[in-house]
Formats: sequence, C-alpha cells, structure tokens
Amino acid sequence: MEPAVYAIATMDTKGRELLFLADRLREAGATVRTVDVGTTGEPLAPADVSLRAFADGSPVATERGEAISAASKALTRFLLAEQAAGGVAGVIGIGGSGGTALITPAMRALPIGLPKLMVSTVASGDVSAYVGCSDVCMMHSVVDVAGLNVVSRTILANAARAMAGMASGGRAVEPARPALGLTMFGLTTPCVDAARRALEDLGYDPLAFHATGVGGRAMENLVRSGMIIGVLDVTTTEVADFFMGGIFPCSEDRFEAQIAAGVPCVLSLGALDMVNFGAIDTVPTKYRDRKLHRHNDQITLMRTTPEENRRMGRWIGGKLNRWRTPVSLLIPEGGVSGLDSPGGAFFDPEADAALFDAIEETVERTTERTVRRFPLHINDPAFAKALVDEFRRLAGPIPV
Repeated sequence: MEPAVYAIATMDTKGRELLFLADRLREAGATVRTVDVGTTGEPLAPADVSLRAFADGSPVATERGEAISAASKALTRFLLAEQAAGGVAGVIGIGGSGGTALITPAMRALPIGLPKLMVSTVASGDVSAYVGCSDVCMMHSVVDVAGLNVVSRTILANAARAMAGMASGGRAVEPARPALGLTMFGLTTPCVDAARRALEDLGYDPLAFHATGVGGRAMENLVRSGMIIGVLDVTTTEVADFFMGGIFPCSEDRFEAQIAAGVPCVLSLGALDMVNFGAIDTVPTKYRDRKLHRHNDQITLMRTTPEENRRMGRWIGGKLNRWRTPVSLLIPEGGVSGLDSPGGAFFDPEADAALFDAIEETVERTTERTVRRFPLHINDPAFAKALVDEFRRLAGPIPV
C-alpha cells in the first residue's frame, strides 16, 4: 500500500470541508485517504474509511463525551495499525473543540517525526492538552470549521500545502548515532553544554530537553519509544515544582520510564535549589515572605528550604531504589545551579546539605546503584566530565 496522508474529520458536520482539503492535498501531489470519525448524524459526504463501527461492530455511544472518547480510541488503534504497515505518510485533521479532542490523542500516539497537523478553532489558546509532549502542529482556523468561505478555503488550502510538503520528505532518516537524553535549565546550561559536546565527540547524538515539566515528559516518552538509549538527567528541578506547586512540575511517575526501560542513567540535582513561578505577583501568598529572585519579567524563582530539600531527597532516593539496572547519582557539593554558589542569590550550604544527606540516607546502595559526591559546582567543567565518565562506565562500549 502506497503511504498516504490521512485526512480526518467528523463527516456529519465537516464533510464538505474535508473533501475540499483532500482535493487541495491531491493538487499538491499527496496521496490521500479520508477518514470519517463522526459520532452522531449521517455523513454529509462519503469517506474512504469510516470508523463509525468500532472493533466489536457496535455503534458509538450516544452521550457526546463517551462517543468522542470511544471514537478517539478507535482512531488511535486504526492509525497505529496503518502506520505499522507502512501506510501513513502524514495525518491532518480539521475540527472544533470536539473534533480536536477526538483526533489529537491519535496523533500523539504516532511516532515523533511523522507529520501531524490539526486545523482547529481552539488552536489560538493553550494547546498543551492537545499537543502534550508530541510534535503535533496546530493551525488556527480563524473562522469556525463550518462551511467553505473566503477565509476557510484559504486556511485549508494552506494547511494542505503544508502537510503535502511535510509528507513529501518520506520517512525520517534513521539516526546514524545512538541518541541520549539530557535535561537542562538556563542555570545549568554550562554543565549540560560541556557534557553534550563531550558526548558528541564520543559518537553519541545528545538531545537536550528543557526541564519545564513538558521537557522531562518529552524525554521520557522518547525513552519509552526506544529512540533514546541512555539518559544524563542532570537537571531534576521539575521535582521541586512538583512538590511545592511551581509552574514547571513533573508528575508522580517521573523517572519511571528510565526504570522500566533499563537504559543506563546518570542523575544529578540541577536547579533543585529553586521553585519556578510566574511574574512576581503570581507567587502564592504563602510564599511571599520567602527568598525570591526575579529571573525575568515572566519568571520568579523561590529558594528551597532545608525541610523541602529533605522531602525531595527522600523521594528521589526512593525512586533510585526502584532501579534494577545500572544507575548513578552524582552530587555537586559546590552548588546545584548558577544561583547556588558563594555570593549567589540562592547560596545556602545548609539547605543543600539537607538534600544531599537525605538522598544518601535513603538510597540502598549496590554495585549497580551508586551515589557519589564531588567537591565541585554543577557548572564546573570537571563536574560535566565526571557525568560523562560515569555514563561511559555504566553504558560500556557505544552500540553500533
């Protein structure tokens, strides 16, 4: 089967619009298969594929929320099967809030790099619920996807040309070098940049992820997919936001992807001296008397206390104890961020010591689960070298 662009909509409400989009895709040189994911009325136009009947042959649920959820799951199963058979060159969807909620979960389930474009009425706001950690492209429809007019025709034609262009490149080139994940923050950038350069020289393809909650999840999704074969989790600051209610939190399952995949992993404590909030007036009232640092107009940082650090240290130590494959945690005793050094806004040896000691008291050490201290600042070049050397020790020879 020739790989095709799958054009998806609820044909009971968006039939004419989807056929217009499909025609524009063909004009741009794409092979197209239309997919109807309608859940209620009769389709306004025929589609190449209809998912109105699910795997058990029964119609969708009658309640709208249940119907959308069921249709989304059916679409996910369908696209994953088609993709596994090599039949998907790209996926494009059109819809309002319901159609976007239906189509984008299936897009997120597809591999990173496969073109995905959602033309949506809700694309001008917070789209994190629809995009998640994937590479779904969102295009605002400007007008409602309800009829063809001078605006909707223009938007849909542009979307068709964009998708045809993305899909024309064929499959992504297989990576020539094994990929590694590294977590970084502005205040740990010198460390991560030095480690990244050293890993590149060794023949790895290091991928840096901004530790903003989404960044950590994106890295761990790639670990689950098998695209990343090792991790240098240098900047674990998302844990601080998770515990104290910051704006860049991880979730309860942080580190679980690495644990399950068994990839070699070196961790450190980058930027655990801080919790991230928005502009200064958004800092919760209960934290207003704390040590705060204005990072910029949009970000305010709060220094973590010894007690908070003990809580985080015990939690991270508990996660380490779940590892059954080689893992190391390296402690930079000279400070964990660019602000945590002598004379820095967040320099607090007592708070740091509480974090370090809690980890060491919690971790059950084995020959494959180690904790090591270094009398270095996290951004000291020697600490970056120690991280890379430790990863080489855990990972062994570079896979070919």
